[in-house]
Amino acid sequence: MKPAPQKPRGGKDISATKTAHGGTDALVRPASAETLSVSKVKKRGHYNPLDPARVAEILKRLDQLYPDVKCALTHTSAWELLVATILSAQSTDVNVNRVTPELFRKYPTVEAFAALTPEQLEPDVRSTGFFRNKSRSVVGAAKKVVADFGGQVPMNMQDLLTLPGVARKTANVVLGSWFKIAEGVVVDTHVHRISRRLELTTNNDPQKIEQDLMRVIPREKWILFSHQIIWHGRKLCIARKPKCVDCLLENICHAGDKTWSTVEMHKNAKA
Repeated sequence: MKPAPQKPRGGKDISATKTAHGGTDALVRPASAETLSVSKVKKRGHYNPLDPARVAEILKRLDQLYPDVKCALTHTSAWELLVATILSAQSTDVNVNRVTPELFRKYPTVEAFAALTPEQLEPDVRSTGFFRNKSRSVVGAAKKVVADFGGQVPMNMQDLLTLPGVARKTANVVLGSWFKIAEGVVVDTHVHRISRRLELTTNNDPQKIEQDLMRVIPREKWILFSHQIIWHGRKLCIARKPKCVDCLLENICHAGDKTWSTVEMHKNAKA
């Protein structure tokens, strides 16, 4: 008599788990995934998390999970996206999206924002948190866009970084989501922790993480990859309690803080 198959860590049979979309057969883990996780990414017995075959498999599964995802911030122009991204710092996209429709109705152009003082804007953005700093950044950015760029949000990294309140993350959001220019990789809190969990970087500094990701992710995937990882962080790879049992990437993820695993976990691979 053959021995009963071993159940994975957590005591659940992976064939019966639900997918990220709620069904049991909408997304199926490739039969060869376990082999890829264990052997194809090894070189002479050494596990290499940055092996091109493993990175390609991660991207393939992200495409299955989130094929057409876009920026979750509501906007109809580069200026609106810039404002929304500034307001999203230490806030949620849902909260920002509650604020911006009335904000852009009240101040419909960059010139309207440029005519304000930060104190005048503060009541309108108070609920996004850190409203004094954000008001100064938005009004300052508006004045500079009007004075130095003819009222048009610049479409290059160098000029965007001269705007108050704009660092590389915000600039990458605007360049990628509005102008479709892949100048870098957006590194927000989701990308920061999930890229560490997936062992695509060992760094903690956002700029170093961005550089690491730019080296291993093909340039043509930079924009979509960021959106996919952000959505993955909201839907499945949740910070405090990731839904590993439902994750299509589970058997090629060795994160040390997984809640359920069918593969070896690496204690240093965590946010």
